[in-house]
Amino acid sequence: MASKTKGKKPQRSGSSVFANFDQQQIQEFKEAFTIIDQDRDGFISDKDLKDMWASLGVIKDDAFLSDMIKESTGPINFTMFLTFMGDKLQNTDTDDVLQEAFKTLDPDLTGLISTKNFTNALTQLGDRFSKEEIKQMYDVAPMKGDAVDWKRFIKLIKYGGDFEEES
Repeated sequence: MASKTKGKKPQRSGSSVFANFDQQQIQEFKEAFTIIDQDRDGFISDKDLKDMWASLGVIKDDAFLSDMIKESTGPINFTMFLTFMGDKLQNTDTDDVLQEAFKTLDPDLTGLISTKNFTNALTQLGDRFSKEEIKQMYDVAPMKGDAVDWKRFIKLIKYGGDFEEES
């Protein structure tokens, strides 16, 4: 009989994508998958993507949708979707890199960046954002008054979901 180590989760092999996420993350991805799976057949098709984009007021052509579907190695069921999302999240910068980048826009280390300063940085540095991209970013960014709460924004970028304010 194998001995149990208190407080440790059993190690799973890399074959289960579910082992890479906690239950809350899996539930949030399941909700997203359900929203995208417009016809509720358990798979995301190009028609599902087209309907999802249309529900957001965006019309995408068939070539764009086909390219999205081609990113998958097979039919996009929930497990494939979770694998895809895990790959996308792993390809973001580390927390430390993101923190150092945001600190350059927050020299007093208040945890906040004014929308004016943030917009200037997004339109003048590196890969410049369009007005529409900036609007989309502010639609989801955690705000405190007229400033972005960059510590919560990093968590949103890295882990998805909505995070409560920190004390």
